[in-house]
Amino acid sequence: MIAYFDCFSGASGDMILGALVDAGLELADLERRLSTLNVPGYSLHAERVLSKGISGTRVHVHLHDHHHHEQAEGAEHHHHEHHEEHRNLVAILGIIERSGLSDTAKERASAIFRRLAEAEAKIHGVAVDETHFHEVGSVDAIVDICGAVVGLELLGVEHAYCSALPTGGGTVRSAHGVLPVPAPATLELLRAVSAPLRPLNVEAELVTPTGAAILSTLCQFRQPSLALTAVGYGFGQRELPWANTLRLWLGQATGGLEGDTVAVIEANIDDMPGELLGATMERLLGAGALDVYFTPIQMKKNRPAVKISVISPEEKANELARLVLAETTTLGVRLQPMARLKCERWQVTVETPFGPVLAKAKRLDERIFLSPEYEDAARAARERGVPLADVYAAVAAASLAGRSGVPPTA
Repeated sequence: MIAYFDCFSGASGDMILGALVDAGLELADLERRLSTLNVPGYSLHAERVLSKGISGTRVHVHLHDHHHHEQAEGAEHHHHEHHEEHRNLVAILGIIERSGLSDTAKERASAIFRRLAEAEAKIHGVAVDETHFHEVGSVDAIVDICGAVVGLELLGVEHAYCSALPTGGGTVRSAHGVLPVPAPATLELLRAVSAPLRPLNVEAELVTPTGAAILSTLCQFRQPSLALTAVGYGFGQRELPWANTLRLWLGQATGGLEGDTVAVIEANIDDMPGELLGATMERLLGAGALDVYFTPIQMKKNRPAVKISVISPEEKANELARLVLAETTTLGVRLQPMARLKCERWQVTVETPFGPVLAKAKRLDERIFLSPEYEDAARAARERGVPLADVYAAVAAASLAGRSGVPPTA
C-alpha cells in the first residue's frame, strides 16, 4: 500500500490523524497502540464534519490537564504561553523506546522528533541536546507524531508521498513573541528536504511544525502512480474560505516504474591496503549507504587503483562523503545527483519441494520476477541436503507457474 498526502489546505498533526481515520483506520486500534506509550492525560475523539460540500473526519486530542492541542491552520497553534510540561529530546526518545510500538514505528517516530530538535536548535542557536520542545514536546504532539506513524503502519502503508505545501501568511504567537508564518521551525524542516512550496494568499498558518516534521520525514515530495483504493479527508480546527482539510489517497502501486533521486559519491584510491577498504565499505553501509562497490582502475603511470562508489540517499550525501574522507586516504570526493527508476518490489514466501523459501519479487508491467533470498535458500539446501542450484531452480519454477504471490496489502 502507498499513501499520497494531498495538502491543498496545508497540514498539521491532527489533520493527518483525521485523514487516516477517515480513510479507514479504526480509532480503537490506534488508541490501543498509543496506550503502550504510557503517556497519561489525554483521550482521542473523532467527529464527522461537513464543510463547504466536503465530508470528512476531525480528530481531537483532548488533554485532561488543561493543555491546549495544536490548532491546525489557525493562529496561536504554539501554545507556549500555557504552562505545559516541557520535555527535551532524550526524554521523548525514552518514552518512544520504552513503548510497545513496533521497531519500525519507534524508529520513524524517533526520527521525526530528532528532525524537530535539529530544526529548533538551529533556529534558536542552541545545541540539539539543549532543545526543549515546549508544545512540540507536550502530550498532544507525541500523540500526533506517534499516531501518524502507527496509523500508516496499521493501514499497511509501506511508502508515503506528499504534494507541494501551501505557505500561508500572517503571524503566529509563541513563547518567543510574534513569529512570521510559516513559523521558522516549519520553514527549516521543509528547507532541509527541499520540499516544494506554493503560495496561497490567506492570513493563516497552513502548515504547522508538527505537520511539517511528520511529512518531511516520512514522505517523498512527488505524486506517485497508484491504483486508488481509498480516500480520507482530515479536517483542521479552523474555518477557512474553503474546506480546511487534508486529503489522503491510499492505493496499490501500479506496474509502472517508480522514480527517485540518489547521490553518487566517488573517489579514486591507490595507496590503501585491501582490508582497510573492506572496513570502509562496512562503515558506509552501517551509516546508511544504499550500496557500496569497488571498481579496479588504472591511474597515472599505470598505477593499479580502486574507485570506491557509494550510492547514498540524498539527505545523507554530505554525511557519507565525510565518512569516505575520514576512512580513506583520498583528498577529495566527487558527488553527483543521479535519477533512479525502480520496479515495484516486495518480499514473498515461495512454496517449493524443499519447503518455504523467502524471495524478492519485482513487478514490471504485468510480469512478476522472483529472486531467492540467498541466506534462506542456502538454509533450505542444507536442511534438505540438496544443491543450492536446485532450490534456485524450484523458486524459478514457482515463478513460471504463477505461484509467485502478489504485493502485500493492508
